[in-house]
Amino acid sequence: MHHTTFFLRVGLFLGFVLLLTACQIEGGVRDRTPVVPNTTPDAILAPTNQSVADALAQRNDVWAIGITELPADLFPYPKDSALKRANSIALEMISPSPILAFNYDYITTGVLTRIPTIENGDVQIADVSVYLDAAGNITTTTTTVITQVQQVSITYQWNEKLTWSDGVPVTAADSVFAYELARKQAPLGEEARILLDRTADYKLIDEHTTKAILQPDLVGSGIFLSYWTPLPKHLLQDIPPAEIRESGFAKKPVGYGPYMLDSRSSNEIRFVRNPYFFGTIPAVNHVSLTQMSGVDMIRANLANDNLDVAVTDRVAFDQYAFIDQDARAGMPVTYYRSPVWEHIDFNLDIQTLQDIRVRRALAYGFNRNGLADTLFGGRSPMLNSWILPEQQGAAPADQITTYEYAPDTANALLDEAGYGKWNEGVRVSKQGITLTLNLITTTGSPLRQEIAERFKSDMKEVGVDIAITYMPPEEIFAPSGPLFLRQFDLALFAWIASPDPAGLPLWSCASVPSDTNGHIGNNFAGWCMRDADFAVKTAATSLDKAVQNEQYILQQQLFTKELPSLPLFQRLGVALMSANVTGVAPDALAPITWNIAEWKRK
Repeated sequence: MHHTTFFLRVGLFLGFVLLLTACQIEGGVRDRTPVVPNTTPDAILAPTNQSVADALAQRNDVWAIGITELPADLFPYPKDSALKRANSIALEMISPSPILAFNYDYITTGVLTRIPTIENGDVQIADVSVYLDAAGNITTTTTTVITQVQQVSITYQWNEKLTWSDGVPVTAADSVFAYELARKQAPLGEEARILLDRTADYKLIDEHTTKAILQPDLVGSGIFLSYWTPLPKHLLQDIPPAEIRESGFAKKPVGYGPYMLDSRSSNEIRFVRNPYFFGTIPAVNHVSLTQMSGVDMIRANLANDNLDVAVTDRVAFDQYAFIDQDARAGMPVTYYRSPVWEHIDFNLDIQTLQDIRVRRALAYGFNRNGLADTLFGGRSPMLNSWILPEQQGAAPADQITTYEYAPDTANALLDEAGYGKWNEGVRVSKQGITLTLNLITTTGSPLRQEIAERFKSDMKEVGVDIAITYMPPEEIFAPSGPLFLRQFDLALFAWIASPDPAGLPLWSCASVPSDTNGHIGNNFAGWCMRDADFAVKTAATSLDKAVQNEQYILQQQLFTKELPSLPLFQRLGVALMSANVTGVAPDALAPITWNIAEWKRK
C-alpha cells in the first residue's frame, strides 16, 4: 500500500483545525443540587400494595445504574465535548455510536457493518485539480494557478437490520438527512459544525450506503469518522431546522439502540427495551439511571442491592480508601485512568513566562507525583507529556525531558533567571519585579481546587507567589473568555483525549487564537515553533502509523523541552458493580452501557 504524507493548506486549515478525534476541552463540573433518590426495590417500578415477591421480581427486571452527573441532553448530536461524555451513558442505549472509541482504539457496534479502511476499499484517495489564490491557498474561484492535490472519499455500509424504535426502518437517507440539516444551519452542536467544515459532499449511494467526500487536501488518521449519525427523517423532515433542538423529538428521541426513553425526572431517567432492536435482546426490560450525590451514596445503594452498576469520573479523593475496602469485601471494582487529564497552560505572551528557566522552575517546583499519589493512591501517576500513555504515539520517558519534583533545581533556575532576591517570602527580580503569577481555573470542582491550592503551596516554597482566580466554566471557555483571548498568566483545566492524539488543534502554529484567525484553535499557550509545528502536522496528516509515531515522538521531545504547558495527571474513574451482575465491561473511553445488551444477572 502506498502512503502519502501531506499538509493542510493554510486557507483550509483554519476551517478544519478542530478535528473530530482531537482532545476536547473538559469544562468542569456542572453544578447540580444533590437529590437523595428513592431507589428501594418497590420504589423503582412496583405499584402500591404489590407483594414483596412481585416487587423483587420487578426489581430484577431493571438495570439500576448510579451516576454522579445525570445526562442533560439526549439529542444524538451533543452540543459540546463535555456534554458528549456525560450524555453518552444514555445515548449509547438509545442510538449506539456507529464507530465507538474503546480501549484507545475503535470498534464497530453493528450500526455500520465495518470500519472503513484503505485495505477494505472503503477509503479511497484520488488526485484532483484545484485552484490556488495568490497566497497559495485552495480557492473555489477560478485563477491562473492550478495544482494537483489528493481528495479522500469514504464509503459507509449501514446495517440493513437497523430499525427506529417506532418500527420504521433506518436507511442511509436518514444519515444524509442529518448532513442536510447541518447544511441548513440546524443547531446540531459543535462537533457537527466541525464535521460539516471538513465535508465537501455527503451523498446517498443506495438504501444502506452513504459516501463522504472530504475537502481537497484533507487527510489524517481519523478521517474514517466522517459519517453522519442517522436522524429519523420521517419524524423531523417537516420541522424547521432551527427548531429541531426544541422539538418533541429532542425531549424524547427515537433511536435504534437496545433501549428507548420512557420517562425522566430531576434525578432519574428511565428506559424501556426497544422491541425493534437489531442486536442481542437485552436480558431485562428496564433501565434506570439515577443521579447520586457522591460515591458514599453509590456505595450505600450497592450494599443495599438498590443498584446493579455505578460509574463516575468524579471521585472525592477521600473516598478511594472506602472503595478499596468494599473491593476487599468482595464488591467488583474497576479503576480506570480517565481520558480527562488536567494540565496548566503557560501563556507565552507573558514576559515572565517567556523565560524557559521560569517555566522549568515551575515544573520542578510542583510536586505533581506527590499530589497524584495523595489523590489517587498511585493509580494515576503524573504525566510527562500531552499524549497519554495509552494513546498511539506516546513517547517513552527516556526519550523526552521529564520534570520530577526537585525544589533545589527550581530554586537554582529562578536564581539564574534573575530572581535571586527575596522580599517577604517572594522572589524579586533585579528590576524590582515581584515573581507573582495569576492562575485561573473553574469553579465547582473540588479536584481543581485541591490542585490549585497545592500548586500555590509548592510555589510558595520556591518563592513564587500564586494568586488563584476561580471562574465559572462558561466564562473561562467562552469565545470571548480569557483562554480564547489569551488573557491569563496560568490556566488550569482539562482536555478529553481520544484514541488518536490529533495534535493539530492543540499545538500547531495556526491554532494559536488571535485576531487574524478569529480567535479559534486551542493552542492557548501561544506556542509556535517551526520544527514542532512541522512534526505535529506530519503526524496528524499521515496515514502511515510508523510516520505518525515517529513524528509525534519528535514533537513531544520539543514540547517537553520547551514546556508551553505542564501536564499533571489523568483523573481516576471507577466502576462499581453488584456481584450478582456479569458481562459489564468498563472502559476508559466507552460509556459503561456500551454492551448493556450482554449484561446478565446471576
